[in-house]
Amino acid sequence: MDQNANRFLSLDVFRGMTICFMIIVNTPGSGAAPFPPLEHAAWFGFTPTDLVFPSFLFAVGNAMSFSQKKFIGMAAGSVFWRIFKRAAIIFLLGFLMYWFPFVHHAASGWSLSPISTTRIFGVLQRIALCYLFASLLIYFISSKTAIIVISGLLLVGYWVLLLIFGDHTAPYGMLTNAGTYLDKFVIGDAHLYHGEGVAFEPEGILSTLPAIVNVIIGYYAGKFIQEKGKGFETISKLMLYGFLFIFLALCWNMSFPISKKLWTSSFVLLTTGIDLVWISALIYIVEVKAWNKANWTSFFTTVGKNPLPIYIFSELFVVILYMVNVHGTTFYSWINQVIFQVIAPGAIGSLLFAICYMLVCWTLGKILDKNKIYIRV
Repeated sequence: MDQNANRFLSLDVFRGMTICFMIIVNTPGSGAAPFPPLEHAAWFGFTPTDLVFPSFLFAVGNAMSFSQKKFIGMAAGSVFWRIFKRAAIIFLLGFLMYWFPFVHHAASGWSLSPISTTRIFGVLQRIALCYLFASLLIYFISSKTAIIVISGLLLVGYWVLLLIFGDHTAPYGMLTNAGTYLDKFVIGDAHLYHGEGVAFEPEGILSTLPAIVNVIIGYYAGKFIQEKGKGFETISKLMLYGFLFIFLALCWNMSFPISKKLWTSSFVLLTTGIDLVWISALIYIVEVKAWNKANWTSFFTTVGKNPLPIYIFSELFVVILYMVNVHGTTFYSWINQVIFQVIAPGAIGSLLFAICYMLVCWTLGKILDKNKIYIRV
């Protein structure tokens, strides 16, 4: 990822905002339901929380617009190996994150957690696969028109596959869509996500196809910003495309409903449209008007410079909080019961905990930044 915040500060701020919000929505305080906008849509529909993960993919595409320059002059085999190795490492980190803490305590003592029930796909795994395929497409297919056509085929093709191979009476149902059928056949129920109360993988194999387009659009947005600069032409065109995508998404929603958990093609257009409007607004605020004299942007760039280690820390540390026992309950629940739900009962207390937890993760980013440590894969 590019670390030159002076050139494209808005992109670093965008990435940092995405990570901060992701941590907040991923770790709500226990003891009360979060505010509805801080929860994912149950199935169809859209909430601000649903924007977080696709924005992460969009940011990956932004970073690719810088990193792809390193491949100039390299042999095709070397490029392929570098892309594949990076994707494989990110995928492995995602798998190990779900396997953590690797051991569990039973009546007979400590034993190794079984890989046979460990979730295989997930957030980092989807990032790895989307990065892999988007990078290979962009590097080996030089025609931008061809990439646009392929992106369209991915979006329309995913829709067609769901209609043909899913249950014809409910092709978009959680357990009756073609993606779920494929995941259960290839991966098996034991390796799928069970957070919905059933075996269903929101980051499954088939729904990765349209998610690749989030990365591709993020790449071309980043490249466009580099080529055209930080002026009003860049802002107006990005915003125009953003509103166009949102309009197309709302039209498509009438036949292919917007759904984050199914990662529908209309969801891809909606989220990339919002991201384009969001990034154009940041360019205007940060680059053109320079409304960053109070240095508020440094809060987000602190996170944006080390997104992967901060995200992984946020996921692993919360597992540790659940493992520690305090007065017969987990430390995670105890700290909410004793502090946050006492100070502000209900959804406000839940949000306060989430913000405080995000600040703990931000502190790690600050320490890394202060010591000039930037962990890249």
